[in-house]
Amino acid sequence: MAVPTRAPADSTLVPDAVTVRRTKLFELPETRWAATAVVLFAAGVATQLAGGPAWLWWALYLACYVAGGWEPAVAGLRALRERTLDVDLLMVAAALGAAAIGQVADGALLIVIFATSGALEAFASARTEDSVRGLLDLAPDTATRVTADDEEETVPVAELEIGDTVVVRPGERIAADATVVAGGSEVDQATITGEPLPVDRSVGDEVFAGTLNGTGALWIRVDRLAQDSVVARIAALVEQASRTKARTQLFIEKIEQRYSVAMVAATVAIFVVPLLFGESLQRALLRAMTFMIVASPCAVVLATMPPLLAAVATAGRHGVLVKSAVVMERLGTTDLLAFDKTGTLTRGVPELVEIRCTTDSFDADEVLRLAAAVERPSEHPLAASLVRAARARGLDVPAVGEFAAEPGRGVSARVGDHRVGVGSPAALAAEAAPGADTETAAAAAAALQARGCTAVVVTCDHRPIGVLALADEMRPEAAVAVAASRQLTGANPVLLTGDNQVAAERLAARVGITDIRAELLPADKVAAVRQLRAGGAAVTVVGDGVNDAPALAAAHAGIAMGGAGSDLTLRTADAVVVRDDLTAIPAVLALARRARRIVVANLVIAASFIAVLVVWDLVGTLPLPLGVAGHEGSTIIVGLNGLRLLRGAAWRRAVGARPEARSAADPAT
Repeated sequence: MAVPTRAPADSTLVPDAVTVRRTKLFELPETRWAATAVVLFAAGVATQLAGGPAWLWWALYLACYVAGGWEPAVAGLRALRERTLDVDLLMVAAALGAAAIGQVADGALLIVIFATSGALEAFASARTEDSVRGLLDLAPDTATRVTADDEEETVPVAELEIGDTVVVRPGERIAADATVVAGGSEVDQATITGEPLPVDRSVGDEVFAGTLNGTGALWIRVDRLAQDSVVARIAALVEQASRTKARTQLFIEKIEQRYSVAMVAATVAIFVVPLLFGESLQRALLRAMTFMIVASPCAVVLATMPPLLAAVATAGRHGVLVKSAVVMERLGTTDLLAFDKTGTLTRGVPELVEIRCTTDSFDADEVLRLAAAVERPSEHPLAASLVRAARARGLDVPAVGEFAAEPGRGVSARVGDHRVGVGSPAALAAEAAPGADTETAAAAAAALQARGCTAVVVTCDHRPIGVLALADEMRPEAAVAVAASRQLTGANPVLLTGDNQVAAERLAARVGITDIRAELLPADKVAAVRQLRAGGAAVTVVGDGVNDAPALAAAHAGIAMGGAGSDLTLRTADAVVVRDDLTAIPAVLALARRARRIVVANLVIAASFIAVLVVWDLVGTLPLPLGVAGHEGSTIIVGLNGLRLLRGAAWRRAVGARPEARSAADPAT
């Protein structure tokens, strides 16, 4: 098998671009019609309040009816043809009834609310479909297959068969789940396992489709077909979890159906029965229309949406993007949080945490200076960390010559008159001259690795002079956020990570998490979330990587870290922490809980008004102006009550609700 020349270590490796098309808000017809209805309604209100001619504001309101109501009306008529009633048709009928007795503004408001709700639902569905398509784009479309004659041919990934040999050159994405049969390289597997650093892969090791090859060449034997790869299974898990969420709306649809039938039957009865007993047509019609107005669920709709949407807006102003009012409601019922490790509780970037010198001839600064000099030409993530650490200490990083890199082992270069190397402990054991310094370095590396750190050995003229420990840096607010989440939910948070057990335990001890589940692939994370949910917990998962997307989709609610989050994860998640401030998570949960309490209070107010007015209309004679005043009064009360969450004090109260989070509050709030 011919082996191509390895790319020079200082060459620029550009990974395959992953292009994901996002559905934009106004690409959807539902959002365009809803926006048109809002504009027409606002124009009608402005014209009416300004004392404009009645024909003009009536025309604007009726245009609002058409723009926002034609789609639900058509859908409702189709449902009626199938002998079912839905609340959309009922709302259109109530709006038309309001217009029939002169209350055209009430009907227009109802149309606007329902059109906006339908647009948000359509937008959320479109983004879910985008997320699945974007995930599948992680894997390349073609692969370089090695034939039986040792020739190479480019073929579509879908044509790869189990047992085929594929060559993966430096900087390319791996096309299939496979086993390495020749070559060696470091592979960035963050998209699958969440590991913060590339891992060395050599003969016999497993690699995954969609992961990024480093500086070496790999020959891999295909183990799974494209449709069975890990990345394809992630897409299937996201899609399946999204469908599962949609099925939870069946109960609501049953309630809508029953309410629709009951209201239509009651309206017809209130109109027909008095006629049979000699009531005049005008009086019977007036009573029926009054009933339709006072029984209209405008106040009920406003009881729910304004508090949740106000909470969404307030959270957005403080760096948390909650994608819909439904999501805000789900966040308010969270009773258990599950955190990812890399990129969530940590920054996802390796940092130098310790230097151990193995000889008296070199101090810590000199060891770091030499290591940074050798690593500066390298493109490895550890190299950037060492150079950054040297510059942070103000060290002079000299130029080097005769740079060489060996994938999976390390790099070396000539610094002045000395040959300096930076490599793995395994490379030290294989190449360094035996002696006390070598034994000291090996012991130091083992101790650092036992603590969950990545250890690299620095050699000078083939003798070890120091060991550097690198670790993923914990976010400074992580412990505060975990403690605040525990106090808010009353349950101990869970750590779900693809990283190794030692590293997971080390971080968990620092942030105060006792339930640790490590070395998890994406499917394992989903299984863990489902297990937690099976115990009755409403689990909210916080993550950032592509590997977290299925768990976020399978959870009761998913929150993504916006700064380091992958494009797929940001679109799969229900909410995004834009500023990467973990303390915003318990704050938004507290805000969501308050919004739910206001919703409950509003529903009680709205139901009480409706009940009193309906009974009055049925038992006595409810004057139409008084019925409209009562209906509008309840609408205004619940609307203003919900909009209280738009105030800046609402966020300050949410942050201050948790004593641990108070110190981390955003000063701008």
